[in-house]
Amino acid sequence: MNSVYHTELSSLEETRGQFNGGKADIKLGIDVHQDFYVVVMQEGGSNPKPPQRFQKQAFLLWAAKLKSRSAEVHAVYEACGFGFSLQRQLSQLSIHCYVSCPQKLDEHNKRVKTDSLDAKALCLRLDRFVRGNREALAMVRVPSEEEERSRAIHRQREQLIKVRKMLEAQGRSLMVNHGIEPVKNWWKRNNFAALPLPAWIKELLQNSQPILIALQQKISALTLQLQVAAAFNQPRGLGAMTSVMIDREIGDWHRFNNRRQIASYTGLCPGEYSSGQHSLTKLRDQTRQPAPACGPSGVGLATGPLPA
Repeated sequence: MNSVYHTELSSLEETRGQFNGGKADIKLGIDVHQDFYVVVMQEGGSNPKPPQRFQKQAFLLWAAKLKSRSAEVHAVYEACGFGFSLQRQLSQLSIHCYVSCPQKLDEHNKRVKTDSLDAKALCLRLDRFVRGNREALAMVRVPSEEEERSRAIHRQREQLIKVRKMLEAQGRSLMVNHGIEPVKNWWKRNNFAALPLPAWIKELLQNSQPILIALQQKISALTLQLQVAAAFNQPRGLGAMTSVMIDREIGDWHRFNNRRQIASYTGLCPGEYSSGQHSLTKLRDQTRQPAPACGPSGVGLATGPLPA
């Protein structure tokens, strides 16, 4: 894969660096999967090399060998459900690893998508980014491990609430399907004991009623844990729970320079679509980071001061 026909250079400066023995920067575009990585490498301004497929540990060993050449190594992969562990592992190897926002990589609209093409597209965008074109990649801020642990608590609470609502709705649906008026919070002990239902329907509901009670107990414990962690003095209109969730989702308030940047992050800035004499202003820019689903966070973010 390191044949000479992959050494075509794009600038005189790169040519001079190669023949004078200089170390060219290495760029890695990584398409991440659960069990393997597909990687495309580019050295200096040369054409990207053919894609390679690595198991996770094998890739880290290979990346460490690249770094041992005393060259600057840059890597990028798209943010996905596998988190930021790869970014942290490569950073420990002194490799500049970036995480980009997922985006359409088929710039020429060929309607062909493969792991190899995605890795190559990421590598080429990384090359432009390293050379100074900061618009080539939309970077994602990598939270610290402590920030991830903190926000995992309220995210788990939201997941448990979602499961509880789903099971509760299934019980109400069972009642409605058989002509019975649904009862709010039917699964609570006192309500469940007083339900005027046929024995066979109540037997079906008993399969999920203990689960709902256990879920509510866990939700209440997590709610108390989060509320206790809230700061004492809260802005008017902002509750303890909402405050904690916003703080933990934001992570570091000092990465914003003004309120406009905060509004842009939460998606509250209006978007625009203009072409020729036609112009359309959207009420909300959906491409931005959505606000945490924990209440009227826009009010607190817009009116409250930046934390010190």
